Amino acid sequence: MKVLVTGGTGEVGRPVVERLVKDGFRVKVVDRRSESIPPGVEFAECDITDFDAMRDQVRGQDAIIHLAAYPNPNKASGTEIFRVNCNGTFNVFEAASVERIKRVICASSINALGYSFGVKSFPILYFPVDEEHPTFTTDPYSFSKQITEQIAAYYWRREGISSVCLRMPWVYPPIEDSFKGIGRQYLASFRKRFDELNSLPELERVMIVRHMLNRLEELRASRYFEQDLNQEEDFQLDQDDPNALIYFGYSDFWSVISTADTAQAFEKSILADINANHVLFIAEERNSTGIESELLARVFYPEVIARKRPLIDSCSLLSIEKAARVIGYEPQLSIVEQIELE
Repeated sequence: MKVLVTGGTGEVGRPVVERLVKDGFRVKVVDRRSESIPPGVEFAECDITDFDAMRDQVRGQDAIIHLAAYPNPNKASGTEIFRVNCNGTFNVFEAASVERIKRVICASSINALGYSFGVKSFPILYFPVDEEHPTFTTDPYSFSKQITEQIAAYYWRREGISSVCLRMPWVYPPIEDSFKGIGRQYLASFRKRFDELNSLPELERVMIVRHMLNRLEELRASRYFEQDLNQEEDFQLDQDDPNALIYFGYSDFWSVISTADTAQAFEKSILADINANHVLFIAEERNSTGIESELLARVFYPEVIARKRPLIDSCSLLSIEKAARVIGYEPQLSIVEQIELE
């Protein structure tokens, strides 16, 4: 099977390409640079916003994995993010259409929901969050991912191109031993502060959490996440400050995914027996803190009382049930287990 991968040299793209090659696919990568191309992979330099060039590159392929895009709102202006992420995606699907390619898999994002980078917050209605949850995008990157999903749906309606848009949280690379000590230190600090917060009388705890959320709202309103800043210098997070709990994981519901499981999801999306357009959340089965998810939800989202299903142990606050059902997604790794493994 011949698969073209846009953005195949990126942090997500490289592991996807490596897995496809290992499993016997004939892979062609289009990108703006040729670094990290495995042996046997065809490469072509191509700008996805150039339709004629994209059509030339997709010709003769059986399927497309589309990863090329700006990855967050501080990488470019809103107009540039829209031009590349949205116009580029339209070109990929239009090229697939004219070349009669009937399977396109896209990198969407948890940010298509709009909760993490948005300049305004909005109510979370229930846990675990699933694909039926309403979206509310107020930053250019999240909006571009929402449009990406709509482009895929349009081409299913118009041309019958089966597609999967994978909504990914933070994708982390293989964990090296040198990182584990830092990870253990962070988890210990997080859990210590959480236990202290959870042990407070309810009214006091609610007031502290409200203060944290007010600080997050100030950051949102300032368009902080769209600024080209060195965030380590411009916004220091003190591990001993309870506010630090909010900024690492809160707005993504403490969901993460490894590059290995991301690659698994893209490959399974290519091979799945589907004839439709799907949007799927993918993440690890556990949250990234190891704390019971019901406790996390009660402390940091006290207003969210509805549950689509019980939150068991430290299960993900994102539902991956649809991904399991539609493409057979089965996450193999847990960042907590890897960090804690001696």
